[in-house]
Amino acid sequence: MLVLAVGNPSRGDDALGPELAARLEAAALPGVEVITEFQLQVENALDLEGRERVVFVDAGTGTPGPFELRRATAVEDFLHTSHAISPEAVLATYRRVTGNEPPEAWVLCVRGESFELGEGLSAQAAVNLEAAWPALGKLVTVWPAV
Repeated sequence: MLVLAVGNPSRGDDALGPELAARLEAAALPGVEVITEFQLQVENALDLEGRERVVFVDAGTGTPGPFELRRATAVEDFLHTSHAISPEAVLATYRRVTGNEPPEAWVLCVRGESFELGEGLSAQAAVNLEAAWPALGKLVTVWPAV
C-alpha cells in the first residue's frame, strides 16, 4: 500500500495532504508507505511498482466539502509539461512504462479554502481534515475491499 500525499505546507490549505500524511506516518501501520510531494510528477509512476493499492491525497478548491473520495483509473491527460500531472496520468504513465496494469487507486481530495503563501490551515480546512482522517484510515486498514 502506498499513500502519495501532495501539497505545499507553506501555502495554507495546500498543507492538507502533508498533514494527513504526517498523521499516517505517526500511526506506523505495517505495509503502508507514505510519500509526500509538492506535486505529482511522471517519476511518481515508478513509486507504484509492486503496490496493490495506492491512495492519492490532496487538497482541492472546487472539491465538495468536506472531502471527495473516488476511484481513479489510468487516463492519458498529459499537458504540455511533465510537471504537476493528475493521479490518472501517473497511473497511465505506470501502464505505459511497465506494460502492466496499475494498482487499485483512490483519490482523497480534501476541500481547501485558502492557499496563500505563508499562511497556516484555515479553520474550515482543519474541520475538513478531521472529517477526512477516518476515510483515509479506512482505506489503509480495510484490506482488500473498501
